[in-house]
Amino acid sequence: MDKDSLRAIPKIDELLKEPQMIMAIEQHGKTVVVDCARSVTDRKRQQIILGNHKEPINRNQLIQEIEALIKNKMQRHLRPVINGTGIILHTNLGRAVLSESAAQAAYDVARNYSTLEYNIATGERGSRYSHVDSLLKELCGCESAMVVNNNAAAVLLVLNTLAKHQQVIVSRGELVEIGGAFRVPEVMEQSGAILVEVGSTNKTKKSDYENALSYENTGALLKVHTSNYKIIGFTEEVTLQELAEIGKNHDIPVVYDLGSGGFFKAEEYHLKDEPNVPESIQTGADIICFSGDKLLGGPQAGIIVGKKKYIDAMKKNPLTRAIRVDKMTLAALEATLMLYLDRDKAEKEIPILANLLVTKESLFKKAEQFAALLKNNAMIACEIIEDFGQVGGGSMPNQMIPSVCVSIKAKGFSENALDRKLNNAETPIIGRIHKDLYLLDMRTIESKDFETIAMALANLAE
Repeated sequence: MDKDSLRAIPKIDELLKEPQMIMAIEQHGKTVVVDCARSVTDRKRQQIILGNHKEPINRNQLIQEIEALIKNKMQRHLRPVINGTGIILHTNLGRAVLSESAAQAAYDVARNYSTLEYNIATGERGSRYSHVDSLLKELCGCESAMVVNNNAAAVLLVLNTLAKHQQVIVSRGELVEIGGAFRVPEVMEQSGAILVEVGSTNKTKKSDYENALSYENTGALLKVHTSNYKIIGFTEEVTLQELAEIGKNHDIPVVYDLGSGGFFKAEEYHLKDEPNVPESIQTGADIICFSGDKLLGGPQAGIIVGKKKYIDAMKKNPLTRAIRVDKMTLAALEATLMLYLDRDKAEKEIPILANLLVTKESLFKKAEQFAALLKNNAMIACEIIEDFGQVGGGSMPNQMIPSVCVSIKAKGFSENALDRKLNNAETPIIGRIHKDLYLLDMRTIESKDFETIAMALANLAE
C-alpha cells in the first residue's frame, strides 16, 4: 500500500475551496458537491489500497473527475432530444410536440395559482372540465365532453360507467393491443365489463352483433379503430353508422374508441383511412374517446365526447378522480383547442399539422441549409436524398409520407457507431439507419437545432 499516495489525496474541505468547486456549489448546492467529492476520493483511496493506482495523485485531474460526476448526477433523465427519425408522432420520444402557446399555457399555470376549480363569475368552486368543455362541444359538435389522463383511461371509465357487470359486444378483429402489452380485452376486464366477441378476425357482419344482443345484460356496443394495424384481403366490417343504427334500434349506447382523434379530414393531410371526430359524432355514436397527443397535437390526455347523459354519469363515477387530468395538461389542451378555432392558425402553429403539410420544396431547402453547415468539417461527408418518413410509430405505422433526408458518413465511424455517438451527445440526436446509411430526416428536425447537430458532429474527433 502506497501511504504517500494516500496522504496526497486532498481533504474534502480543501477541495471545496477550489474555484471550480465553489462554482459547482453555487449551481448545485453543497450537499451534491460534497457527496461527489467524497465518492471520487473514496474510489481513489480504494484503488491505492488494492494496488490498482500507480500514478501520482493529480489534484487537477481529481477536480475534473468530481466535476464529471456532478454533471452526470445532475443530468436530467427526462430531457429534450432532437428527433431525426422522420416519425412525427414517435411514442418513445414523447409523441406530439406542443405548440408554443400550449407550452406557455402549461408553464403559466405551473408557476402560478390558477382557476383550476374556481369559478371567477360566482366566486365559488368550479369544475376542471369547464375549461375545455365548451371548446370541445363547438369543435366536435357534441353535447358534452370531459378529459382524463389518457385514452386507455377514457375507455376504462366509459365501460365501467356504462357496462359494469354487463356485456360489451365487440368485433373479434378489433381487439387490439394498444402498446406496452396493454390490450383492449384486459382494459375491458379491469372496467368490470363482460367481453362478448363476435365475428371472425377478418369478417364481422351486422347480424353478428344482432345475434349477440341480450337486452337485459348488454351494456354497450364497442367499435375500436384499428389505427396500429390493418387487415386486408377477404374482409368485412360493420361501419360506425351501421353500428349506431343497431344501438338506436335496441336502445343500447354505442362507444367508439377512435384512438388518434383528428379534427379535420385525413386526406387533406395526406393520410388514409383515419376517421375524424366531428364526422364520427355525426354518424350517431353515443360516446367517442380519443387521444390528445396524437393527431390532435396536444398533451397526453384521454378525451371523451358525446351524449350528455352518459358523460354526466362518468363525471360522478368515483374512478374519475383516480384518472383525472392535471392543471398543466388542461392548460396545454385548452390552448391547443383554441388554435383549432382558426384553421389557418392551427395549421401554422400546431407542429403535427405543420409537419404533415410541409412541402418537399421546403424540406429540400432545410436540407441544403443543414448540409452547408457541415461543408467545413473534414470528417463528415453528407448527401441530400429523398426517402419516406412516418406519421406515427406505435399508431398509424402504415402512413408513410415522402420526405427529404441528409445522409451522413463520418471518417472512422460505422453507421451504428455514429448513431451511438450522437445518441450520447449533450443534447441526444436520434436518427435512423436505412440501407447502410445514417439518416437525419428534415421533416422532424427544426432549423434551430442545426447548429447543435453540427457542433456534435464537430466534436466527433474528440
